[in-house]
Amino acid sequence: MGGQACVFYGAAEFSRDLDLLVLADHTNVETLRQAMVFLEAATIAVPQLERQFLDRGHAVHFRCQREDVKGLRIDVMSKLRDGDGFELLWSRRAIVEVEGIEVDMLSLPDLVKAKKTQRDKDWPMIRRLVETAYFSLPPAPENDQLEFLFLELRSPDLLVKLATQFGQAAESFAPRRRAVNQALCGSVETVAAEFALEEAAEREADRIYWRPLKLEMEQLRRSRVQHEDE
Repeated sequence: MGGQACVFYGAAEFSRDLDLLVLADHTNVETLRQAMVFLEAATIAVPQLERQFLDRGHAVHFRCQREDVKGLRIDVMSKLRDGDGFELLWSRRAIVEVEGIEVDMLSLPDLVKAKKTQRDKDWPMIRRLVETAYFSLPPAPENDQLEFLFLELRSPDLLVKLATQFGQAAESFAPRRRAVNQALCGSVETVAAEFALEEAAEREADRIYWRPLKLEMEQLRRSRVQHEDE
């Protein structure tokens, strides 16, 4: 669900981390714990790998020490901000084969949604991911392909071109995104302005979402330090 998935979708990103979304049931958590032992991976700071933390939306961070993967960081989550439940995300997943092994990834729309964070590095990646889908668009696209592009493109000139080429579809999606309405008018500048407003709103929503989780992590850190001092 992170940088490695972006590579598979054609938006190359150099990533030293592996980001995983898991179903946080007892069996999965125990299997994951055994895998971390196999990789000689220890948790970084807090929280520890427990269902209660995954269920509340925390990320659990590991650092591998086994020689062939030494230094690899693995981040594990079971919930995404404003995301659907794991079962729905799993039903929409994409599957790629790597050296004979099937790898399950977030669908492209779900990956783009997951990337809408307060981190500066994620927004250029969103743009590249959706541009890749734009340039792969067939001559007679399906409605769901057009829906994804009209609602997620972050390249003003491309959104204007798409609205010019598929005007009827653009009109149907305009009520759901102000930038599409501006694209129908052919104004690249006002489309860019709408993109900036969208990004600011998503960044603030992400800050609000993580604020109580960060406070809880601080409490966990203080409790851990206090316990070690005793």
